[in-house]
Formats: sequence, C-alpha cells, structure tokens
Amino acid sequence: MLLSNRVAIITGGAIGMGRSMALLFADEGCSVVIADILTKEGTKTAEEVSKKGREGVFIKCDITDTRQIQDMVEQTINKFGKVDILVNNAGGFPKDLQSRGMGIVNTTEEQWDKILALNLKGYVFCCKAVVPYMIKQKFGKIISISSMGVFAPPGPSVEYHSAKAGVLGMTYNLAFELAPHNINVNAILPGPVRTAFWDPVTRGVADKDAYFARVGKIQVPLQRVGVPEDIAGVALFLA
Repeated sequence: MLLSNRVAIITGGAIGMGRSMALLFADEGCSVVIADILTKEGTKTAEEVSKKGREGVFIKCDITDTRQIQDMVEQTINKFGKVDILVNNAGGFPKDLQSRGMGIVNTTEEQWDKILALNLKGYVFCCKAVVPYMIKQKFGKIISISSMGVFAPPGPSVEYHSAKAGVLGMTYNLAFELAPHNINVNAILPGPVRTAFWDPVTRGVADKDAYFARVGKIQVPLQRVGVPEDIAGVALFLA
C-alpha cells in the first residue's frame, strides 16, 4: 500500500486520466475526493473508489471559480481532517476549434481567458487552497498535468499551449517555495492520450481507431497513443 491512509484531491477526476488515477490511488490505500463538473460520472468514480475499500467522495467543483475551489477544499478538510495529495488534472481544449479555425488570427479574448482560467488559473488557486494545510502537517504532494504540446505542438492552439507552459512555470516556482515544508511539486507532460479530451479535435472523424493509430505512429516513439493508465502510473510514483 504505497498511499496507505493518504487523502487525495483529483480535479477532473470523473473520467479519463483523472479516473484512472483515482482508481489506482485507491488500490494503494488512498481516499480520494473527485472534484469535477460532471456529476453523474464523478459520483460513479467515487463509488468505484469506495468499492476498493477506501472512501471516495464526489464534490462538484468548477475550478475556474475560486470560491468553488475554496469550498471544495474546506469540504475535504471537514471530511478527512487533512489533504495529502493534490492532482491538478482538470483541463480542456477549445471546443470550437474546428468551427472557428486554428491559429492565433482566430483566437478571441473570451476564449483566451476561458482556457487560461481552466488550464492554469484554476491550478494556481487549487494549490493556494491546499498549501496552508500541507504546511501545517509538514507533508504534501502536488502533481499538475501540463502537456508535451508546450515543446512540440501537434497543432496550433496558442491559448492551450500557453496555459500548459504556465503550469511548468508554476511548478518550478512552487517546488522551490515549498520544498522547505516537505512538499514535493511536480508536473507530468503527457503526449497524446486517448480520452474525451480529443473529442473537439475528432468530431466528424469516421474511423477514430484509424485516426489514433496514425497519430501514434507520427507523434509517439512507442508508435502508439497513450491510455489513461499510462499517466496514472506516473502520478502514483510522484504521489
């Protein structure tokens, strides 16, 4: 039991990579708070965690709203008395990418603000909300999901890739700031992983299996697109 009696918050934990992390953490003895906007899916994942013998709790939370973040963390503390692990996993791609077209000339201020809030600002304020408790207990693990698109964009999305680059800057800063308090801060940079994240990109694609097979051969040295369990294993190591 690598995470025996630990308590983790996983944002965006209802589906995809977050769900895989939640289930793997539970296998290793961790109670998990699923913070997500997807009520049905989040509740189901929390129930799956509980079936593994640990406590799974779903809390509806939109991380673009700092008040909801603070309320979610306070509910976690009231329930468990602590938070040991934060996984900043919630995020997303512009949903109207195909309709408005790619490239900076098609980027709107509204979309910029929305994507930065979801993929960067929310991460910062989730960290701000949990760090005081981690400092008090002299222990913490913070893991944030960035993207290989920071260094090798598979296509133009200046708002998304800028946000994910910001996650790296945040990670370096917090690793430096919080190390004296025995708090480890790391980031994971996934390449293409087949989850609902890709839905805006693959909308209208007839044969999705063939599409992802092609993406894997072009972008990934292993010649395959990743699966959520690939990233969950790395998160477990860092947690």
